[in-house]
Amino acid sequence: MNKELLKLFIWAAVIGVVFVALWRKGYLLRFSNYLMETREELRKCTWPTFDELKGSTIVVMVTIALMGGFTVCVDFVISQLLRFIT
Repeated sequence: MNKELLKLFIWAAVIGVVFVALWRKGYLLRFSNYLMETREELRKCTWPTFDELKGSTIVVMVTIALMGGFTVCVDFVISQLLRFIT
């Protein structure tokens, strides 16, 4: 129990030192500014409706299925051609 508590205090001290170092160098302020600017930009975005999202998802799934089928067919034809040659 005592060793576990010591490890916990050591980790807390390390995290505290890193936090203070980042604070003094201004990295935390820059990170918080980045988060605020990102939130601001995301508010400007137009988000799709549920129907648009559902339609886009179906288009993506059909496209993936078609590309997968095409890849399987081309692979089969090339393997048969190579088998015939050798």
